[in-house]
Amino acid sequence: MAKQTKKTETPLPEAKHVKEKKAVKAADKKVATPAEKPATAKKAAAKPKPAVAATLVAKVKPAAPKTHVILNAVEPYSRFTDFDISLFKSGKHYKLYEKFGSHVLEYNGVIGTYFSVWAPNAQYVSVIANFNGWNRGSHSLNARWDSSGIWEGFIPNVGVGETYKYYIKSSTGEDLEKADPFALRWEVPPSTASIVADTYYEWKDAEWMANRQEHNGLDRPYSVYEVHPGSWARSLESPDEFLTYTQLADKLVPYVKEMGFTHVELMPIMESPFYPSWGYQISGYFAAASRFGDPKGLMYLVEEFHKAGIGVILDWVPSHFPGDAHALYKFDGTHLYEHADNRKGFHPDWKSYIFNYGRNEVRAFLISNALFWLDRYHADGLRVDAVASMLYLDYSRKHGEWEPNIYGGNENLEAISFLKEFNEAVYSHFPSVQTIAEESTSFTGVSRPVYLGGLGFGMKWMMGWMHDTIGYFKEDPINRKYHHNEITFSTIYAFTENFMLPFSHDEVVYGKGSMLRKMPGDEWQQFANLRLMYSYMFTHPGTKLLFMGAEFGQGEEWNFAQSLQWHVLEYANHQGMSETVKALNHLYRDEPALYQKAFDFSGFEWVDGGNANDSVLVYRRMGHHEKDDLMIILNMTPVPRHNYRIGVPAAGKWKEIFNSDAKKFWGSGLINAPEVTAEAVSWHGKDNSIVITLPPLGATIFKIAKDAPAKYELKR
Repeated sequence: MAKQTKKTETPLPEAKHVKEKKAVKAADKKVATPAEKPATAKKAAAKPKPAVAATLVAKVKPAAPKTHVILNAVEPYSRFTDFDISLFKSGKHYKLYEKFGSHVLEYNGVIGTYFSVWAPNAQYVSVIANFNGWNRGSHSLNARWDSSGIWEGFIPNVGVGETYKYYIKSSTGEDLEKADPFALRWEVPPSTASIVADTYYEWKDAEWMANRQEHNGLDRPYSVYEVHPGSWARSLESPDEFLTYTQLADKLVPYVKEMGFTHVELMPIMESPFYPSWGYQISGYFAAASRFGDPKGLMYLVEEFHKAGIGVILDWVPSHFPGDAHALYKFDGTHLYEHADNRKGFHPDWKSYIFNYGRNEVRAFLISNALFWLDRYHADGLRVDAVASMLYLDYSRKHGEWEPNIYGGNENLEAISFLKEFNEAVYSHFPSVQTIAEESTSFTGVSRPVYLGGLGFGMKWMMGWMHDTIGYFKEDPINRKYHHNEITFSTIYAFTENFMLPFSHDEVVYGKGSMLRKMPGDEWQQFANLRLMYSYMFTHPGTKLLFMGAEFGQGEEWNFAQSLQWHVLEYANHQGMSETVKALNHLYRDEPALYQKAFDFSGFEWVDGGNANDSVLVYRRMGHHEKDDLMIILNMTPVPRHNYRIGVPAAGKWKEIFNSDAKKFWGSGLINAPEVTAEAVSWHGKDNSIVITLPPLGATIFKIAKDAPAKYELKR
């Protein structure tokens, strides 16, 4: 029978939290072994303890410790109050990581670890670990009296660094060994056990955190470099080994700063058992991926980004999880975290399992996890993966493989409700962060506030723009006049959401080729086309995202099993591409017209969007002040166009501040004079116009001369 923790009128003594210590097994504290305790456990308990352990315990003892005799292998201690339980049951406890899992603390003068786990349908739960020889019968947890399904207890003389799992006897008699869903650290795969750890860290990014809104606001420049930590770079001496978090801090942080990106996005950095999943099939939702180091290593990496003035976005996956036997799937022998109905609980594309968004405790688990990364790791945003798969009951399912909602529709009402609650919780606790949805459908109001009927995300990926843009640029320039509407169509819906323009990892895998090799023509034209496409991206309304390797025109598509092809930067064409992205990032960050009204139709004006025959686009970007206006002209063909007239909004001198055909970008060098004087000739509906040269497959940008900076080029 499961032991019950008895409720008493007198509260248990308060426990003191202990900062990180090594695993502690005090020689002067004896654990009495129950008569029924197996012989193997007795042997483990009698094992000599290192002398240093007693010293560590002495350091944390109060001046006048109370005498406390440990009578049980597991003491009946709880971190949960009645209010905690009420919140948990109702799905409104958003900081469950402070309660569940393993927590090293001092209780009645003894250092040990408190364990708690949710397993409502279990007959019996115990902690199995190195310290008890993985004995299932020696350290059984106590089931709470309040029908919460929580099993808990304090085990003395167990500390940080101890490896453990939970043994669960299911209601059907199954013997399960599960890792801790709330563990802060896991063994390096393929090992699967949890490790007692903490997230204590002396942060040194107070200045960034105090002023984060200045970097994260929707009216600020937001240029994201998407990174897969396992394949961004590897050691030349050991190409099969991953860089650690500390090594990434030394190499990745200065690189992102040099390239001019405002933010970095890390593909899932949570613990996952299968490396080829790129981190998107998570087993340890509260643990930093152990392949790259320990939790403090990741905190150091985030801190170094902040000290360099760069925000950190984490990929977060609340849509599905893998069916590994040691993880969440059928955690207590029943469908606890996943939906029991396969029509809602199994993902046919990824062969994974879908969270039960209608279960209060599961909603609290997920929202607590989101807040955990923002709280303990100082993340500046969460990019939520596969939102479309959450919103629709028939996503990737054939007729008869899904069940309509109560209104007969295909919307997943429980998931929609969860996403709204998630966003409300995030923005109420951390108003200076952003949530970003990877959502590919026409679902209405993804990035609109919940109080206006939306899902509440800060931004949404503009998947339609990405698809149309790549499709257009794949076309031979001679045919682009027949596809002109594909490149102009995005502005019809560009302001219906707060859109981020992504060229993500999904576009450079599975035979799709690299960004460079999508471009038509010979080598020169491929690089010119890519420079032109990036220029279009950085001047189009919305925020930006570029996947690693695309910034220097890697020739081969992304391979997660090896480093990026950094050696190509020895060649002038790739170096020119890198210089182009640096210049565009600086242009974007320095010109208010490109970001102040990124999601407002009043920040964009077509000057000439209908010249399909020449495949030329002319548009104006505007900020809060007219002096910041920019004129952007894109020539989508390899034909240079001389004496080309465009209308401008003001008289005076106009200066070319960017030209993608500059020689330092590996272009042909067809640039305009330093200044061009507007003429009182009406053109494009404007009273004034200028006559310029359009470079082949090139972008040129003009600004009124009195406020124009020097050209955006890399300053050595």
